[in-house]
Amino acid sequence: MQPESRQALLHVAVASCLCAAAVSVGVFDGVAVQVGYEHYAEVRVAGLPAFLAMPFNSLVNLAYVLLGVHWLWREADAPGRGAGYLKAAFAGMALVYGPVQWLRIGTQARPAAVLDQWLTLPIFAWPVAWCLYLDRGWEPWLLLSVESLSLCSYSLALLHPRGFDVALGAHMAAAVGQALRAQGRYGSAASAAYLALGVLSCLGFVVLKLCDHQLAQWRLFQRLTGHFWSKVCDVLQFHFAFLFLTTLNTCQRPCPEGKMH
Repeated sequence: MQPESRQALLHVAVASCLCAAAVSVGVFDGVAVQVGYEHYAEVRVAGLPAFLAMPFNSLVNLAYVLLGVHWLWREADAPGRGAGYLKAAFAGMALVYGPVQWLRIGTQARPAAVLDQWLTLPIFAWPVAWCLYLDRGWEPWLLLSVESLSLCSYSLALLHPRGFDVALGAHMAAAVGQALRAQGRYGSAASAAYLALGVLSCLGFVVLKLCDHQLAQWRLFQRLTGHFWSKVCDVLQFHFAFLFLTTLNTCQRPCPEGKMH
């Protein structure tokens, strides 16, 4: 593993631990989160341990870990400073996010639910930072600024019960907007296909999760529920984001400052 990849994983681990510490001391005790098995359409299986009580919604979180491992060990698609860091940091986020979601499913504990919500935001912010890297080159302070602003935006959840939804919606819009801009400047037919598939996966992630209980009236969604399929879509949008961004990394057009990627 390259030194910049190890550095990226260390940074993700430290940031995740700081977020967990903030949650544990009660910084976000006022945030409204859904806790309890009644919020899921999957029927709890009596007799199974808590971490497998909803087996499909639990085991799907392994897909995030597998995705993270796959992209972590995949060679950077473009040489140059920062390319490996960007990819490894994004992979590290997947490695952390899967277990956090599993912890939420298994414990139905409020701190796990808050941490699950909070960590969603910097994941959506990372493609924004990556697209800025394509324009401006390697500027660590810019990556730090984007991620810090993203983490701070979760404070909206303290101001209003729908504050997290507003923050998440803004993150999604920013990610798609920056991706479309980057596609227009550096993209190819392949990256356009990845972008389209990523956006479709994002829509599936949102709609299937929101309609979890409504979809359960259909036999198709009674065992493998809407929430399960929303997580499948979430993993897919993660994967297509990787494909889109690493494909853009291979672009050899000069940036405005004359830098090459």
